[in-house]
Amino acid sequence: MKQTIKTSRTAGYLEKIFRALNEHYFDGVIEEPVITIQSTPRAYGHVTVAKAWQRADGGARHELNIGAGTLDRPIENVTATVLHEMVHLFNLQAGIQDTSRGGTYHNKRFREAAEARDLHISYDKRIGWSVTEPTDALIEFIISQGWDDIMMNRRDGFSMRGVGGPGAKGVSAPATGRTSSTRKLVCPKCGQSVRATKTVNILCGDCFLPMLEV
Repeated sequence: MKQTIKTSRTAGYLEKIFRALNEHYFDGVIEEPVITIQSTPRAYGHVTVAKAWQRADGGARHELNIGAGTLDRPIENVTATVLHEMVHLFNLQAGIQDTSRGGTYHNKRFREAAEARDLHISYDKRIGWSVTEPTDALIEFIISQGWDDIMMNRRDGFSMRGVGGPGAKGVSAPATGRTSSTRKLVCPKCGQSVRATKTVNILCGDCFLPMLEV
């Protein structure tokens, strides 16, 4: 994959991730939102409760935003954020109330729907069942798709707690304590990279050199 160093390419990449997750975890039933990349103070992302984007033909779509200052996290964490927000969209479509307190406090309905889709959810007394991490099963899916890290990020001094903005819900809070088991290996000659969930010895098929863990 070409390096994601342009916002247009990054948005397209996030759309690709959304579509694959939609098919794999939701049978493709989530109506595709407009995916945006904007500064989201104190949060990794949000979705709008209302359909904030209007089309010329009269149609409307929700917004799914990924915080511009959070893009350079490992791809499994960015993907977990996208999936977190997709759970909110799924629940919105189904008429399931999964948050309160202006969309900041995540209840057990959210946790159940998220954990059914390979997310690990922890509790925080301020924001409820919201602290989101990828499970090994999600990491394996990411590896099978060949997704790589996003090579850009906005340095905007964000803090990773709070709400996504007016009319938004779905705070993807930072991890606490539990870390993912993913490893990235890179060929020292050509730079080809792969991911694995355990320590492995891999040769680059082009250069026939051992790939190094980074």
